[in-house]
Amino acid sequence: MDTLGQQIKCYRENRNLKQQQLAKLIGVERGTLSAYENDLRKPSYAVLIRIAEVLNVSIDSLMGRCTKRHIDVSQLTNQDIELILTLVDRLGGQYEL
Repeated sequence: MDTLGQQIKCYRENRNLKQQQLAKLIGVERGTLSAYENDLRKPSYAVLIRIAEVLNVSIDSLMGRCTKRHIDVSQLTNQDIELILTLVDRLGGQYEL
């Protein structure tokens, strides 16, 4: 199971954000975010909530407690969404849109 820091880093990289960008969005210094990602420090509850909101994931996902993955489909057409649902269903995945 990945640590909280590994999860934060993974979600940040999946969204093509640099540490400096995410740090600014959540209101901390880049070095502080680096310490979170390297498991040298733990974020406060307030910062953890901001991280989850900015990365558009649940706190459970950040903590490695959720096996489901979420897909943001807010910018997709209904036809695109149907195609994704069909693909996920065929692959037996556990995703929430």
